[in-house]
Amino acid sequence: MKYINNKYMKFIATFAVVLLVSQSCQKDWLKPKALSFYSPENTLIDEAGFNAALAAIAKNVRDEWYGDGAPIISENIFSEGAVEGTTDKFGPAVNMNLLITPDAQLNNVDFNRVGWYWERWYLIIRLANTVTSRIPDVKTIPDATKNIILGRAYFFRAYAYYRLVNEFGDVPATFKELTEAKLDFQSVKRDVILQRLKSDLDFAMQYVPWVANKGEVNRGAVGHLLAKVNLSLGNFDDAITAASAVINNGTYKLMTSRFGADASVASKNVIWDLHRRANKYIAANTEVLFSVIDRYGDPSATSTGLTSMRQALPFSSSGIILTPDGLVGMTNAQVEIDHMKNYGRGIGRCRATPYSTRYIWDDPKDLRHDTTSGNWMEMEMLTYNNSGNLKGKSPYYGARLQLRKADGTLLVSGGDTIRTWFAWPHYKLYVEDEIRYPWQGGNSDWYAFRLAETYLLRAEAYWWKGDAANAAADVNSVRTRAKCSPYTAAQVDIGTILDERQRELYYEEPRKTELTRIAFIFAKTGKSYNGKTYSLSNFSSANFWYDRVMAKNDFYQRNIKNVRGDAYTISPYHVLWPIPRPAILANSLAVMNQNIGYSGAEKNVAPLDKIPD
Repeated sequence: MKYINNKYMKFIATFAVVLLVSQSCQKDWLKPKALSFYSPENTLIDEAGFNAALAAIAKNVRDEWYGDGAPIISENIFSEGAVEGTTDKFGPAVNMNLLITPDAQLNNVDFNRVGWYWERWYLIIRLANTVTSRIPDVKTIPDATKNIILGRAYFFRAYAYYRLVNEFGDVPATFKELTEAKLDFQSVKRDVILQRLKSDLDFAMQYVPWVANKGEVNRGAVGHLLAKVNLSLGNFDDAITAASAVINNGTYKLMTSRFGADASVASKNVIWDLHRRANKYIAANTEVLFSVIDRYGDPSATSTGLTSMRQALPFSSSGIILTPDGLVGMTNAQVEIDHMKNYGRGIGRCRATPYSTRYIWDDPKDLRHDTTSGNWMEMEMLTYNNSGNLKGKSPYYGARLQLRKADGTLLVSGGDTIRTWFAWPHYKLYVEDEIRYPWQGGNSDWYAFRLAETYLLRAEAYWWKGDAANAAADVNSVRTRAKCSPYTAAQVDIGTILDERQRELYYEEPRKTELTRIAFIFAKTGKSYNGKTYSLSNFSSANFWYDRVMAKNDFYQRNIKNVRGDAYTISPYHVLWPIPRPAILANSLAVMNQNIGYSGAEKNVAPLDKIPD
């Protein structure tokens, strides 16, 4: 990745600080701030300044996967694949009926990050609008370069709006820079916004280059997002065209052979290679379409790193795991059997469900679920390692963990198996950590879009069209790379495709966003799922998203209770998240709609059927 001139690095920092609709300053909705010497007036005057602005926007995309209580956890726990595993306090999103409301804490690392998404996507939109509004008037930049900059800004704006309309539904929309306070936003129909995104991305597909530096927007990323937007609109042929443009261009290819760091380690495989941090940005990796950048020692690196192991591995604090002879079996200290470095210290915040750890693994040859290579970890693969407590005192030192004694007694302190006993994809979550010990997951680039997902998007578009043969072929492109047996056309349906997405994209994709997108398609098309059809007229009370989550996620299906007695509860209206109340209250001169199912929705008015001027 090329470094940017220090002058523009300062601009990145100041440009990125501008916040939108923060709950502490609601009247600044979409109003730009003067940013001293590094304000847009002083910096958006040449190509370097605009590229710095785009880099600033990219940094705001990055944060979804980084830091403690990373926002991506909220996307996962509103799906089949994970639940909130924190059990030592009230407030984490376990009972969604109680804790996901317009007035709740919606941006707290210990609870949920719904509000983060609302604030961050609008921040990105505002920054992108500043770029798109100012680039036409700059005389010193050639038109061809302007079109590239404009196309990349369109991509970021479309990325943010695509997420908003699949997290929150009908939302306020503006596609130009606002130069004064605005307190009369109105909700705009989801499809109206999506149609504008399609137009913008069609433009970007003409001008953004296929090849760019890692972290910059390329045409592959644009086509990938365009495929998602076309799917959202029900334009399945256009989705196939967009995905095929990326797949067939020749620039991007699935990684099917060993490469990069660890390629000489015979016990590993291409799945391991694909997710090594050093391999995510090397030229040999032809699968990455769009990644966010975070490299230890770089000026723009995060101070926290990913913390992926902290968030998504079982809680392993000293004193939790016991040996059959009743001694404390594991430690967080740096000892000779160093689990805290070899696997990392987890706190179980993003607790994988049996659906994602067991039910979907239908082929024993699947490299993504392979324990012999160490790609996949089960708790029983760890060993009792508390040398101060066990070595020379217990026959269990160095032996494999056990969940229960012979008489059935749990060997987990307090019986908290929700937080402390589950499997995980080590190959994906393991990130070396120079920042701290115990390791939690350090600095690393992270995939936002990979070609594997492009194949699965095209498979979905084929399935919606009734072309099961081509859908199966695309799913099998991903499956066979992982050494799985291919599916027949008769085996492929939307559930099969979603299972493959879960196997391939866990902790990468925004799962709730994609499930909600598919729920809207079911409601639009009237296509049945397990014999049931849906409608937009009652979307918040009967939808595919809810039926899918309830069918596959044992915790919500069975109202399982954690050790605090809190029951895992979710409702159909959670298909759309609540608009934060402070944002609605600050919009004092017009009605901003609340989603059905949440308090305040009784005041709703008809959403706009066009983008306001």
